[in-house]
Amino acid sequence: MSPAIDAATRYFDAISAALTGLDVFLRDDRSPMYRHDLVAKVMSEYIARLENSFSCWRNRLGFMDSFRISRAESGYPVFQNVLELENDRRTADKRLAAIPAPDVLRAEMADFILRQRAMPDALRKTMAERLYLEEIAGGETFAPFVLPQTVRVTVNPKTRRPLYVVHWGAFDGSANMPMVYMVTLEDSSEDIVKTLVTNDGRLNERVAIPLPVDGLLNPDLARRFDDFAEKNSSYSLSPATIGTNLDKDFEALHPKQIRRVVLGPFYSAGITENNSVVSEVLSKVRRADNAWLLTWTVQEIFSKAEQPARKGLFSRQPAREEFHINTDDLEAARMGVSSYEKHALVPHEAYQALYAAGEADSVFGGYKVHIISNGQVISDV
Repeated sequence: MSPAIDAATRYFDAISAALTGLDVFLRDDRSPMYRHDLVAKVMSEYIARLENSFSCWRNRLGFMDSFRISRAESGYPVFQNVLELENDRRTADKRLAAIPAPDVLRAEMADFILRQRAMPDALRKTMAERLYLEEIAGGETFAPFVLPQTVRVTVNPKTRRPLYVVHWGAFDGSANMPMVYMVTLEDSSEDIVKTLVTNDGRLNERVAIPLPVDGLLNPDLARRFDDFAEKNSSYSLSPATIGTNLDKDFEALHPKQIRRVVLGPFYSAGITENNSVVSEVLSKVRRADNAWLLTWTVQEIFSKAEQPARKGLFSRQPAREEFHINTDDLEAARMGVSSYEKHALVPHEAYQALYAAGEADSVFGGYKVHIISNGQVISDV
């Protein structure tokens, strides 16, 4: 096995173990995210998309020689790989139609071996490409932008407006990190209020809402909301900026909470170079599939008040949200959030190595640490 293939194998093994561990953490009823069952459920869907993406990238190496990751920063594949994966997904059916069926390829490979007394490298790559295209056509991956979905609908009894929970995903091209957004917002559109809210301020149960609904539940605003989400999902935009933009762009939508989960950076022994101390210690971990560290950050901003709409003789001001930014916390103020949490998931063997090296406190300072061991997660270490 060549050094490049060996490194790629170790990287894919490590990220697979990390994503599996994160899914275990999300589904653990003792984990902090499980307390918000909807958050855990939504996050698990995006983890599945990531797992499918990495499985496809791994198979793609069977016929493509290059694969680049952001070694010095996020530890994730560079954005070009994400774009190529999405392009391949869109063209998969057309390309599959031009490739012989698996049985035909196997027969040609066997015939080549018997006749030429050599390995049929070209046919082997064609078979690998076919398997890759079949996989990518059959599952959901983490695209550069994953369209919004409405996953919960209730009514705010105080405002008598429908209340939606909407999520979407984005893979940031500059930071090379996947992100998940969840927004809770009220809709004051007159037609929607009449349709969904009863006279006593409850959700109209006679209106069937087959959740999840692709896009924003309000059909008149759904396309505009998709466009907004795609243009306002950059890692460089703070949640406060995104909330303010949403409040200004949609007079009838009132964002009450925005949650952004930034998945990364990811650290893998001998592969990533984003933290020299972590890399050095992880390189001493005996099992390669335990020599990794996955971090993520949960950022939240909420509205502390809504300024009511004002109408004058010559002007009018629509209702506006007042977002709370925690200026008592310098990091929260820098992020533009009301609150944030930094999490780290690490195998027990890797945590032991960091602890033995005296680096645990410096590496995990400010993080909520979760240790995975034998398929279980231990938090609050």
